[in-house]
Amino acid sequence: MNRQVIITCAVTGAGDSVGKHPAIPVTPAQIAAAAVEAAQAGAAVAHIHVRDPETGRASRDPALYREVVERIRASGTDVIINLTAGMGGDLYIGPDHAPTRFGTDTDLVGTEERAVHVAELLPEICTLDCGSLNFGDGSLVYVSTPDMLRAQAALIQRLGVKPELEVFDTGHLWFAKQMLKEGLLDQPPLFQFCLGIPWGAPAEPRIMMAMRDMLPDGALWAGFGIGRMQMPMVAQAVLLGGNVRVGLEDNLYLDRGVFASNGSLVERACGIVERLGARVVDPAEARGILGLGSLDAAGRPA
Repeated sequence: MNRQVIITCAVTGAGDSVGKHPAIPVTPAQIAAAAVEAAQAGAAVAHIHVRDPETGRASRDPALYREVVERIRASGTDVIINLTAGMGGDLYIGPDHAPTRFGTDTDLVGTEERAVHVAELLPEICTLDCGSLNFGDGSLVYVSTPDMLRAQAALIQRLGVKPELEVFDTGHLWFAKQMLKEGLLDQPPLFQFCLGIPWGAPAEPRIMMAMRDMLPDGALWAGFGIGRMQMPMVAQAVLLGGNVRVGLEDNLYLDRGVFASNGSLVERACGIVERLGARVVDPAEARGILGLGSLDAAGRPA
């Protein structure tokens, strides 16, 4: 069991949740405010995507990331910023008679372009999605090949940003361990088990335990489940020795029929952690656990 728990809040995500919830953060101001709200509720880490302020659709625009990060830092709120670097991997396969006639929603770019905002803003953490995946029903494939991953891991390592290794299935974890052997990841590696996304690993206790058992010695890890499995996986992760993630990226409801906020989800997770006899750590303590450096006067990694 983990007695000192880091809570990450994924505040908006890239999914089509706008319109399914009355208050999904969309604009940079809303996303930054959501990160501050989560931190005030007890989250040590805010995981950030950005959206087009006009349409609400997922975006890779570095200017939007810059505004979000600047607003968080200007708020004076201490929270570890974790920027996604997973955007730019969406490939919509064409119809059966013309599979290379890719869908209009395809957004597939190389590794450097996926990390432009990371290189500019130098967050303390960024994500590295550790493999390709059939993402839900239909014809969407998230593409992250071994060659792409090696190149992106090397880039993140050169930037001095800590990668959060997002693994959606056991093969992703297997390859992340290979990158560790090849020296593309620094010690201690940080893993995030992403469970319940069709058609990756399901959000089941035995799956989380199996992935935990596959970890290399000394690894740090967290895990989450989506939808109604979010809070059960909070408890499961703590009991198995890990950290946790909640937030509107992964789940829209606090209770059946009751819309959540990022703050209410963090508060619910804090309650579960504390009732299990563990303690939620603050950002300064989380930096020590994760092996992150200190911040300068502007709130940037020193």
